[in-house]
Amino acid sequence: MGYASTRSVALIGVTAHVVDIEADAAPSDAGLHLVGLPETSVWPARARIRAAITNSGTAWPDARITVGVSPVIPPVYDAAADLALAVAVLAAAGVIPPERITGRVFLGELALDGGIRPVRGVLPMVQAAVRAGISRVVVPAECAREAAQVPGAVVMPVTQLADVVDQLRHGTLRDHHDQEPESEFALSSSFAVDLADVPGNQAARRALEVCAAGGHHLFLSGDGPATMLAERLPGILPPLTDEAARQVAEIYSLAGRLHRAPGLTPPLSAPHHSQTPAAIFGSVAANRPGVVSLAHRGVLHLADAPEFTRPVLDGLCRPLDSGQVHLAGLGRTVRYPARFTLVVDARPCPCLERRECACTPEARRRYRARLALLLPRVAVRAPIEQSNRGTRAGEPSEAVAARVLTARVRAAHRLADTPWRTNAEIPALDLRTRFPVAPEAAELLLSAVNTGLVTADGLARLLRVAWTLADLRGVDRPQFDDAAGALELWKGADDDGAR
Repeated sequence: MGYASTRSVALIGVTAHVVDIEADAAPSDAGLHLVGLPETSVWPARARIRAAITNSGTAWPDARITVGVSPVIPPVYDAAADLALAVAVLAAAGVIPPERITGRVFLGELALDGGIRPVRGVLPMVQAAVRAGISRVVVPAECAREAAQVPGAVVMPVTQLADVVDQLRHGTLRDHHDQEPESEFALSSSFAVDLADVPGNQAARRALEVCAAGGHHLFLSGDGPATMLAERLPGILPPLTDEAARQVAEIYSLAGRLHRAPGLTPPLSAPHHSQTPAAIFGSVAANRPGVVSLAHRGVLHLADAPEFTRPVLDGLCRPLDSGQVHLAGLGRTVRYPARFTLVVDARPCPCLERRECACTPEARRRYRARLALLLPRVAVRAPIEQSNRGTRAGEPSEAVAARVLTARVRAAHRLADTPWRTNAEIPALDLRTRFPVAPEAAELLLSAVNTGLVTADGLARLLRVAWTLADLRGVDRPQFDDAAGALELWKGADDDGAR
């Protein structure tokens, strides 16, 4: 009978923290007592651990086993600490030398037959372990490649609890030696989809370029190829920085979709209007991010936006303002990163038969009214229309991306000593004090406020777009033409859209 300790990692959203796991075996009636797990998880975890140990060929210790977890694991327990709990039990009972489980982090869910199942979020969990000074991590074999992406991590893949016990009893766990990950953060040199495929729609193409250069949100109105345009926006955005790519990879890891992470290419999420708010924003109960967070540092496209439910449309306002999704439930609050470029498109009316449309003006008004809270946060608007077959193809994505990158470099140089990365992130106060526009530009925009064309919040968005237009033109600060261009992009199409 004795004492043993090891470590695992718990997740709250995408934030991981290392937890200490202690086990004590005392002479008494055989039993397992877990302290520090959510109340609803104690019995399932105890059943899994006991079944996995006995089915791995190890007799259950004839002792009273008490296992404590500190700090207390949050209300959602995803079974990632199962393996750590099991080895702590066996070490306290003397089956495994206790000194051989210290200095390691154990991750993995136990199956009843002793198998070790993969868990979501291995990437942020291993990163948390390395930051805490623990480089040796034991993970399910299916997660080894993911864990090996963390610099400084010594990964030990395992598949069965019996193998873990055998290796720790007679030696040590074998390290994971594999070839370098297949360019998880590689940048493709070609454009999978190209703007040259979208003929005509010059206004929409220009709006797309402005949004890419400044990080602004976009509203496309009409019956044209909105999806084609939205799908090509990531291709003209600058590649992600290494830090942004790691953030995106952590989110995809937590969602269990790291194999679909875009690397250095900005991600694109395009949810269907039938998806639930939990699928859109994420779930506290499952500790899983939604498609909004999967668009972090990339593009979120809402096709036929008025078809989405009001809770979804109105719920998007907070991520647009804060760059985060805030979810509350089960006695805690979870935050998922969600800073993206929003592309919203809408038909003029709910009718699909445009040639024989019988929608009344009131029906059209109600249809667009569903976007009442969302549209004021969208700084750039443009009409789209069905392109004629004879329309000449537009510029390729590569040419547009070069101009966007040049504008982004100018903005980055101007914002070098600030926490902001794009013009769209600059607060209104700093727009007025630190980054003033030319007097004639300011006068034009103020007249738009005085005439009721835009609100005070709208003025700040116009100023941000004006700065982006100035960056695209290569001038030091917005002039009258840039302010006029921002107003034109703000007005966009009329309520009926382009037919």
